[in-house]
Amino acid sequence: MKDLVSIITPCYNSAEFIEETIQSVLNQTYDNWEWLITDDLSKDNTVEILRKYNDPRIKLLVLEKNGGAGNARNKSLERAQGRYIAFLDSDDYWYPEYIETMTDYMQEHNAELVYCNYSRCDEHLKPILKDFMADTVVTFSNLLKTCRLAPVSTMYDTKRVGKFLFPVKSKREDHVMWLNLLKVIPEGMPINKTMAKYRMRENSVSRKKKDIIKDQYLVYKDFMGFSTVKSLYYTVNWAVNGFLKYSKIFN
Repeated sequence: MKDLVSIITPCYNSAEFIEETIQSVLNQTYDNWEWLITDDLSKDNTVEILRKYNDPRIKLLVLEKNGGAGNARNKSLERAQGRYIAFLDSDDYWYPEYIETMTDYMQEHNAELVYCNYSRCDEHLKPILKDFMADTVVTFSNLLKTCRLAPVSTMYDTKRVGKFLFPVKSKREDHVMWLNLLKVIPEGMPINKTMAKYRMRENSVSRKKKDIIKDQYLVYKDFMGFSTVKSLYYTVNWAVNGFLKYSKIFN
């Protein structure tokens, strides 16, 4: 029997895009999954849309207090029963073969963490930058300089590494979580195939690089425990690599 995959999704005011995300999960060729969606007290009709779907694999939790994406992901992780953990934000999209390809690769190559290419799209899921390529084995060392792992395109094996929660006091919670995970495993393996779409919304916090340099510095200073000089060194590397990551316009 196929191993259970737990899909972790935080959502907040996601009504505009959530149905495309839902369909991308329902269309998966791999069917042994549970989808743990935690709504962070949406003010639109996100919850009403989600409740239209009667699939027992979709497990919705509505929080009574807004706590941010990291907290919402943690609430889902705490309930997750699957061997494999996958992340899908409420405005992103998977190709139908995503789960099957990722789990098959992990089993065939004895991998603890894998990541794949993803398309970087506008709000209508049309590509606006070249695909982000999974072309490098990820280690703790190279992840310090640039975060190659994105929730939409990464999966890990809890049987091998356990569960990793997100720090709720960091605005760079994804990067901190991946770094903590890569402290205990030697590497994450790339799958050079595009199987996901990342929606680059204009108001996305992750794209306002100038506004989050301080938050990135705190990743190293507060969460990794590095010295001031070492933290500044890695912050500069991250900023340069971040500029390069988003500067290659699709044509």
